[in-house]
Amino acid sequence: MKKTLLIVLVLAAVVALLLYLFRSPVKEVAYAALTADMFVAIDNDAFNPGPAIGSSFPGVNATWQGEPVRRLDAFAGPRGTVFVATRSADWCPYCMKQMIQLQEHKAAYDAAGIGIVAMTYDDPALQQAFAEKWGIEYPILHDVDTLSFKTLGILNKSYDPGDDAYGIPYPGSIVVDAQGIVVGKLFLEAYSVRVDALSALEFAVAALDQQD
Repeated sequence: MKKTLLIVLVLAAVVALLLYLFRSPVKEVAYAALTADMFVAIDNDAFNPGPAIGSSFPGVNATWQGEPVRRLDAFAGPRGTVFVATRSADWCPYCMKQMIQLQEHKAAYDAAGIGIVAMTYDDPALQQAFAEKWGIEYPILHDVDTLSFKTLGILNKSYDPGDDAYGIPYPGSIVVDAQGIVVGKLFLEAYSVRVDALSALEFAVAALDQQD
């Protein structure tokens, strides 16, 4: 009996050690399984937080690379900007996959004259680590004291100050034209579902075309 118990304990220790040593690959496999069916082509629900279409984008209270950011102008393309509010670049697999996919199609956004700007509540060091790991070239802004998400009307109200997730937004995208006017929004109520990068680009181009 003692010998059997010893073998079980040794095997458990070996498994625990292997999981620790290979925790990053294991986590990425798990994340891939979770996010396999997360993308859709259209915003097909009635969930619609954020600034009104036709209103001026209210600006942000954020930082990027240690510098304060109040406006999106510096990151805008000739036609405007897609502002992507997302939960976390550190622990949210859906958010991370969305941002990675946006980077994969950044050249298409550039060709369309549209800049990409993302924002999370994460510590800037975590954002930088994510950007470096995945080669993210567009800015990921840090929301200071949740002020940006509050001002935009997209702060997730399911969490209270002190909760680990307090400060996350309802994930979605806001299309802003070159004059700073909100011309389109993509928000889905389920945080585990996002409009894919190319469909979001098609939506943004159509929204901007209506303003021309």
